[in-house]
Amino acid sequence: MILIIDGHDYHYEMESLCDIFLPYEKVTVVYGNRTNFQEYTEEILAYTGYVEQDGKAHLTAALQFDGKQSETQGDCLLDTPDFERRCGLEMALLLYRLLVSACSYEPKWGVLIGVRPIKLLRRLREEMGEQQAIDYFRKDLLVSEEKTALSVRTMRHEQQILSLSRPDSFSLYVSIPFCPTRCAYCSFVAQTLQQTARLVPRYVELLCEELACTAQVAKELGLRLESVYIGGGTPTTLSAEQMAQLLDTITETFDMSTCREFTVEAGRPDTVTPEKLDVMKGRGVDRISINPQTLNDTVLKAIGRGHTTAQTFDAFALARQHGFTHINMDVIAGLPADTFPSFSSTIDRLLQLSPESITVHTLSLKRSSRLNQNGQIQVFHDADLAGQMLGYSQQALTDSGYLPYYLYRQSRMVGNLENTGWSKPGYESFYNVFIMDETHTIFACGAGAVSKIKDPYSNQLERIFNFKYPHEYESRFSEMLERKEKAKHIFLRYLKNSQSL
Repeated sequence: MILIIDGHDYHYEMESLCDIFLPYEKVTVVYGNRTNFQEYTEEILAYTGYVEQDGKAHLTAALQFDGKQSETQGDCLLDTPDFERRCGLEMALLLYRLLVSACSYEPKWGVLIGVRPIKLLRRLREEMGEQQAIDYFRKDLLVSEEKTALSVRTMRHEQQILSLSRPDSFSLYVSIPFCPTRCAYCSFVAQTLQQTARLVPRYVELLCEELACTAQVAKELGLRLESVYIGGGTPTTLSAEQMAQLLDTITETFDMSTCREFTVEAGRPDTVTPEKLDVMKGRGVDRISINPQTLNDTVLKAIGRGHTTAQTFDAFALARQHGFTHINMDVIAGLPADTFPSFSSTIDRLLQLSPESITVHTLSLKRSSRLNQNGQIQVFHDADLAGQMLGYSQQALTDSGYLPYYLYRQSRMVGNLENTGWSKPGYESFYNVFIMDETHTIFACGAGAVSKIKDPYSNQLERIFNFKYPHEYESRFSEMLERKEKAKHIFLRYLKNSQSL
């Protein structure tokens, strides 16, 4: 589709709205005017225009969809307090209403875009009070009553965790970008072991060197470690010996005395072994994830998951036998070949296992995923079904005593829905809350990792990107170490600026 932007800077918001309603259309943004409608042969065209006249911003939205054209207009006074935000919202509402009418679909998150709705709600609460913030979600952003209530519950619950962070706090993320096989819905930069097994030993060696360098930076800055998260990919694709090498480096180079949580994603049940569990348990790992995504073997096969339901149960039992008392399990709503009875059965069977936390994701299909490239989107792109699945999980988890403690959203999610972390009281993941709220600095090591250097006294944050691919990470490793020094200087600059205020 073509999105025409005329006279304003709200292109990101307008494009994001188009993605909500038409997530698998490639949106091409062009700058022009209404006459450009005649220049394009695309079946879907959208236009948003801005003109100032007589003390007002005159706004227009038009849509050509399914052979029909529609248009709507609105105004925003130029002297309106917080004009830019209010005008952008009004423009979004104009286009939103046209898309709702054309697509016969009203998203439960309304015009709300962005990954972190809870962070937004918390900021609004600080600015205007909780009830007004709730009213803004419902009346201005058109967020449904159901999603607003979920947001409020999550915000209140995660506040206890956020209050633990201090100005000198930081967390550590470690990337293991390898998987046994690539799931059909995945677009992450993860390499299958079949392709890259020869790279793993050298990768682990360099990763340990980067971790030691990062630990030194943290020490020089006088920072306090709050949480460690080893993710991927599938970290348990490493051998027990490689896992021991990695964990030993972390525990020997970082001050672990203040660490509240040490997580390893044992995401694929078929990678969990007694030897690896012994290594993790013996080196202080106190939280692991065993992620089935579904407990339906037909669905597992459809998404190329490469393991069985039986292996999930075996891995869970094995982890319990090895003394793990905080196990997280992930599921995905909206998977191909899944049905409501199948999904609800997955939730029910997980609750019978009684893991300490369960994360319920909604399928998000990036353009680079195999399912998308194979043209299988329409088979499972069912917003109503995904919504029913999330509704069932929310009720079942609440009834079983789980609380929502963090929530985030991604682009191109089925039904424009959300991912929510649920836990038993006292078993929330600190790292998940800290990273999603952008509470404090996250030092990230490994291929594809992104460090977020946070000013302890403001919302200012700078990102430092590692190279994406293992071979690139190896061949340009010296630059990784230079970037850790850059991170130190950024943090010191923040401190200097705060002292001068």
